Formats: sequence, structure tokens, C-alpha cells
Amino acid sequence: MTATPSRPDTPFAPRAQHPACLRQGRPSGGAPDVSPDTRNDTRNDTRNHPRARDLLTLMALPVVAALALPAAFASGGTRRWFGGRAESQRAEAQAAKDAAAAAFYELDTAQRDLRISIETITAVDDSPAARRAVSDFDALGRRIDEVSHQYINAVDAHDLDRDDLEASVATRARAELTAAKDELTRVKEELDRFTDGLGPLLGKAETQLARLAPAVERARQALLAATNALDGVRSSGLKADDLAARLAALGPELTRLNQGAGQHGVPQTLERAERVARDAEAVRAEAERLPERAAEIDHRLVSLRTRAEALRTRSGQVEPVLSELRRRFSAACWQDLQHVPEQAADSVAQAELKLREARVARDEQRWPDATSLLSTVRALLNGTDEAVSAAGDRLRRLNAVQKDPQAEIDRTRFAIRDAQRLAMAGRSTPDPRHARPLDDSVGRLDRAVATLEGRHPDYWHFLTETEAVRATVARTVSQIREDRGSGGV
Repeated sequence: MTATPSRPDTPFAPRAQHPACLRQGRPSGGAPDVSPDTRNDTRNDTRNHPRARDLLTLMALPVVAALALPAAFASGGTRRWFGGRAESQRAEAQAAKDAAAAAFYELDTAQRDLRISIETITAVDDSPAARRAVSDFDALGRRIDEVSHQYINAVDAHDLDRDDLEASVATRARAELTAAKDELTRVKEELDRFTDGLGPLLGKAETQLARLAPAVERARQALLAATNALDGVRSSGLKADDLAARLAALGPELTRLNQGAGQHGVPQTLERAERVARDAEAVRAEAERLPERAAEIDHRLVSLRTRAEALRTRSGQVEPVLSELRRRFSAACWQDLQHVPEQAADSVAQAELKLREARVARDEQRWPDATSLLSTVRALLNGTDEAVSAAGDRLRRLNAVQKDPQAEIDRTRFAIRDAQRLAMAGRSTPDPRHARPLDDSVGRLDRAVATLEGRHPDYWHFLTETEAVRATVARTVSQIREDRGSGGV
């Protein structure tokens, strides 16, 4: 594009009159020539001569300017163009207003940040320290409201954009705005100190919040793993109804976890997430072990049935043993075994009944019931085994002591003498706490030996007494060693 050149002759440039213009003046001493021809000539002359047109434009400018200036000064957004003390005070007041606005913004921002920290603490911590922090924050908030109102009132009280602003008004506005800024700054410093003091509480809260998301995710993953494990077990033909019920009971807990800590609280949500993860993990572990558990139950059913059959056979051998005991020894040696055959037969019958119930529970895949019934069977068979074995063991021990009672006596006396030597080691006299039970054991052994005299000695009483003496001696030896190990002797 080419810029349009400016006209060479402007109405503001003084220049000489052209002689031709002077010739179109009025005749001397007469009226102006106003004939049509003359008017037309004048109009044409003005239209055809640029310099004449410029002269008319220059003559019209004072009129336009006179009309425009009052409108310009009447505009509300235009300040007066002259300076002075009032304008200087206006500038200072405006600077104070800007500084106060910056202080107000900083305080408002800090308060918003601190409110987030307080909300974080209250969401996690309900301790007395946390409640005290909330109370202090509320008090500080009231102080912030006071200085904020002071600032807003100072701003609203003075219009610094007024054209007729007086210097005294500007000075007063600057003083009030500066005072408001100082108060805002002072409260901001209090707010900063309060924020620094919240460090431990905020750190603890943020730590718990940092644990929250991973804990909830672990709970969800544990539930998913338990569900998958249960599906795998069911696909193999096992019901696992009890595990399914336990897993279904965790559904409402998962719903509460999904609702979030904002509704239920961070500590409660953390505790719930850990509990759900723990319970779901237990369900998963049991589901994965269920095939092995079923195989184990099958094995125990076979094993316990075989053992019950063997005990039924052995219980039938108790009666001959009792007959020999009755024939060779006194009643005191076998009287407590009199009902072993009947008790053994009854216990084996109960065990076989529980075995059949356990088999039904296994077929119905009631795993806890099957396990409980098998435990009952095992306890019954253990008791029967001990009773049946007791008869044979009694006959063996009575035969041994009848043949050589001195071996039992020597065994017991050796234990007493060994304990006495230990009690006297490093001492001139024994500790009464140790000597008394050992002396009593010597007397008790002598009395047991005396029962062997006569036509029908009570060998069983003799055996139980010697066992009791050895037990007393063993407790005394343990006490001696314990006292010396602790420095008591």
C-alpha cells in the first residue's frame, strides 16, 4: 500500500495572498456585488481555489473548540490537568491503598491454606491437641475478620479518583489505609507463627492420609483375590458355602470404603480397610487350601476308622489282664481298672458313630463340622487307648517290682542323695528351704518300703509313693539351681 501524501497547503501555515484574490473585492464606497452572476462566481471561485477553502476552515476552528472544551471538562473520567499538593497526596494515598490490598490478599491466601491444613488435621485427629488447634484457628479467624473489615471500611470511605479530592482528605485516607495495612501484616505474622506450630499435628495427619489410599487399595485387591480363589475352588466341584458367606459379609464394608473417608472419617476408614484386607486374606488362604483340606479329611477318616477297629480288638484283651491282676495282686493294685473293658467298648462305639457323622459332613462339604467331629473321634480314641494301655502297663510294672523291689528303692534313694549333695555344695549347712523337703522325702520312702512287708503287699501304693518322692526331689533340685543362678544362695 502507498500512504496518501499530505496536502502541501495546510490551514495552519501562513502564506501571502494571491493577487487574483484581491481583485475580487468590493467596489470602493459601494455595496457588495450580490448579483447571481457574482454569487456564482464567488462560489465557483471558492470551490476552485484550495487556498480560499483552507481560510474558511481556519476561521471555523475557534467555534468548534469552544463547543468541545466544556464537554471535555464535564467528563467524570478525566482528571484536571494541573498538579499541586493535592495530586501528590492522592498518589501517596493510592500507594497506601495498593500496599493494603497486597497485604489483604496475602492474609486471605494464607488463611485459605491454613484452613485446608486444619481440615486435614480434623479429618484424621480427634485428640485434645487437635481440638485445641481448631479452637485457636477459630479465634484467629475472628481476629482476621476484624482487620479485614477495618481494611474494607478504609477503602470504602475514600474515593481517591475524585477530581475535587482535597489534600487533607487524601492525607487522612493514606493514614487509614496504612494503619489497615499494618494490622493486616501483623495478623499475617500471627497466622504464620500459628501455622508453624501446627507442624507435628499436620505431619501426623498427612502421614495417615498417605496411608489411606494404599490401605483401601490393599483391601480391594484382597477382596478380589479372595473372590478369584473362591471361584477356582467352586470350579473344582467344592461348595465352600461357609467361605462364600464370610466373603459376602465383607460386601457392606467395601461399600463403606468406596464412600470414602470424608463420610466415615480417616481413622475409621483406615481401621476398616485393614480389617477387610485381613478377613479377605483369610478367606483367600482357606479357599486355596480347601482342596488340600478335603484330602486331609479323607485321610483322617480312613486313619481313625482303622484305629477304632484296632482299639476294639485291644479292648477285648483287657479282661484277661485284669484276671491276672486279680489273681496275683491285692485289690488295691487293680480296683481302679475294674471298668476299663466296658468304658473302652463304649468309647469305641461312640467314636465309630462320630466317624459316620463326619463322613456325612464330608460328603455334604460341611468342612468345619467334619473337622470338629473328627477331633471328637480322636479324643475318644486317645482316652480309650490310654485306658487299655494302662491295664497292660500296670501288670508289667507290678511284675517288675514284685520280682525286684530293691531296684525301685535304690533308684529313689540315689535321687535323694544326689539332691542332698547339691544342697550342701559350697555350704557348711544346707538351706532350710531345701533340706526340709529332702528330709521329708527320706521318711516317706522309708514308710513306702515298710508297706512291702506282710503277706499281700500293696505294690501299687509302693510304686506311686516312690514316684511321688522322686517328683518332690526333682522340684527341690530345680529350686536349688534357680536360687544359685539368681545369686540367692
